[in-house]
Amino acid sequence: MDWKLFIARRIYRSNEGGKEVSKPAVRIAMLGIAIGLAVMIVSVAVVIGFKHEVRDKVVGLGSDIMITNFDSQQSYQTVPIVANDSLLHLLKTLDGVKHVQRYSTKPGMIMTDDSFQGMVLKGVAHEYDWKFLKHHLQEGEIPAFSDTVSTNRVLVSRTIADKLHLKLGDKIYTYYIEDNVRARRLTVAGIYQTNFSAYDDLFLITDLYTVNRLNSWRKGQVSGVELAVNEYGRLEPVKEEIRIRVDTQVDAYGGTYYTQTVEEANPQIFAWLDLLDMNVWVILFLMTGVAGFTMISGLLIIILERTNMIGVLKALGADNLAIRKIFLSFSVFLIGRGMLWGNIIGVALCFIQSQFHLLKLDPATYYVDRVPVEFNIWIYLLLNVCTLLVSVLMLIGPSYLVTRIHPAKSIRFE
Repeated sequence: MDWKLFIARRIYRSNEGGKEVSKPAVRIAMLGIAIGLAVMIVSVAVVIGFKHEVRDKVVGLGSDIMITNFDSQQSYQTVPIVANDSLLHLLKTLDGVKHVQRYSTKPGMIMTDDSFQGMVLKGVAHEYDWKFLKHHLQEGEIPAFSDTVSTNRVLVSRTIADKLHLKLGDKIYTYYIEDNVRARRLTVAGIYQTNFSAYDDLFLITDLYTVNRLNSWRKGQVSGVELAVNEYGRLEPVKEEIRIRVDTQVDAYGGTYYTQTVEEANPQIFAWLDLLDMNVWVILFLMTGVAGFTMISGLLIIILERTNMIGVLKALGADNLAIRKIFLSFSVFLIGRGMLWGNIIGVALCFIQSQFHLLKLDPATYYVDRVPVEFNIWIYLLLNVCTLLVSVLMLIGPSYLVTRIHPAKSIRFE
C-alpha cells in the first residue's frame, strides 16, 4: 500500500482503540455531503418522474403526432380530412410509426333535469388503443366502438359524472347546435378519471360512427388521425417524414393535411415542464456548493489539527505535494462515507414515496394526484461521480495550506 494512502487511513482512524475520528467538523462535512447528495437524488427522481408522468398523460389522451385539417386548428368544431385506407396504409408503413387511429369530435352540451354541462363528444373506432383509458377506468367497461354502427354508449369522466350526478347505466341527453338543434340520447357505459382537467372537464368518448353522423360527414371523413411513435426521442424526424409524405397532398374534398406533434399542440404544458429542468440545475448547483464548502471547512480544520504531524513529515523529507495527497486522500474517505449515506437516504425516500404515495398533489393544478418518482440508475451514478469529482476539485485549493506550514515551527505547535 502506498505510504500516503496508509497515513491518510490512519488519520481517518483515531489512534485510540481504532475508533473513527469524532471531530465535529468531520461529522458536519460528511453530513453536508450526505444531505446534498440525497437532495440531488430526490430532486432528479421527482422531476424526471413528474415530467414523464405528465407527458405520458398528455400523449395517452391524444397521441404523439396528429394529422388534422389545416383549417381546423385550435377548435373542437373541426373541419374534416379524408382518412381512407390508402392514407392509413401509408402512415402505418412509415419508419418509426407504431400505431395509427382515427378520431372525430363534436362540441355540444349535456342536459339533465337540474343541470347542464358543455362537453366535447369524441368518436373512436375499433383500432383505438385503449391501454391508457383502461388504466384510468374506475367503473364500468369499454364498449366495442365502431365506425360502421352506433352503440349509443359513452364513457364519461369522474368530474362530469360527479357534477351531473351520473352513474353507470344512466341515460343522458346531449344537444348539438348548428343551423338547428340536434339531440342524441346516450347511455353511460363507463366512468374514467385521468386527473387531467383539460380532458376530464370536457370529453365524452363514444363510437366514430355516431360523431360522424352528427357532423353530417361523408364516408372516410374524420376530424383527424393520431399516430404513436416507437421512440419518443425520434418524434421530430418522424413528424418531418410525415409532413413530406402527407402535408403536400390535398384530400378528395379539398382538405389540406396538417401534421403537428403533441408538443406543438400543447406548447404551454411542455414549456412549463421544460422550466422544471432549470429548477433542477439550481438545486444541483446549490447542493454541490453546500457539500463542497462543508468539506473545505472540515479539511482546513483537520490540516490545522495535524500541523505537528505535517512538520514531522516535512522534516523526514516529504514534499508539499505528497502531504497534500495525504489530506486529499483522507478527504476522499470522508466524501465516500457521506455519499454512501446520501445514496441510502435518497433512494430510501424515493422508494417509500413510490410505494406508499405519502406526498400528495392537487391534480387540478399538477395533473397528478401524488408526487411521482422515477428510478434511473445511470443518472444516480452520474450524480455520484460528479459529486465526487467536484468535491475533490474544490479541495485542491484549500490543500495548499500545507505549503504554508514550516517544519521548525510546526513541530513545536500544539
